[in-house]
Amino acid sequence: MSSSRSTPSIVLPVSGRRGFLGSSALTLSAGTIALLGGAPSLARAATMDPMKDAGILNVALALEHEAINAYQLGAGSGLLQKPVLDVAVLFQSHHKAHRDALVATIEKLGGKPVAERPIADYAKALHADMLKNQTDVLQLAARLELGATNAYLGVIPAFGDSALSKVAARLAADETMHWTALSGALGQSLPTAALGFGA
Repeated sequence: MSSSRSTPSIVLPVSGRRGFLGSSALTLSAGTIALLGGAPSLARAATMDPMKDAGILNVALALEHEAINAYQLGAGSGLLQKPVLDVAVLFQSHHKAHRDALVATIEKLGGKPVAERPIADYAKALHADMLKNQTDVLQLAARLELGATNAYLGVIPAFGDSALSKVAARLAADETMHWTALSGALGQSLPTAALGFGA
């Protein structure tokens, strides 16, 4: 699996993140997390149903396509000023690396990666026509990143293997970094309460 980051993360839309990662039918298997964490030998031992894992990862891949296109819509809108535009392009590159890792993993499992839809479909789903300024773009991205953080934190207790919990925690940390940078760009204060994530 090729990726510029050691542990790719999955960004999921706010509406489906907790359900995607938390439902018993769609909980990521130990094998899937091991593959995403760069441990294919552990994945081979842990994966009992590779096609089920490939199906779950295809849901994540479809959502990665959405994240990439969300950043594309923001970057191409003309609404982002130069320093913020650079951050959006950087985060989009992270999501592209996530996409590439998911595609490689799905193929290793014997599945067929879901195709990206036309950008117009994503624009409609994300209500891109409602984005009127830089703040609107950043708020959308921050909501997506915060939802991903909370989803990964929510799945950590499901693992009996502490190594898998660590992978999920690293994914949450990655998404938290994105959220923190976006919140800073929005001029928002850091959370004042402890234990504010994953609740």
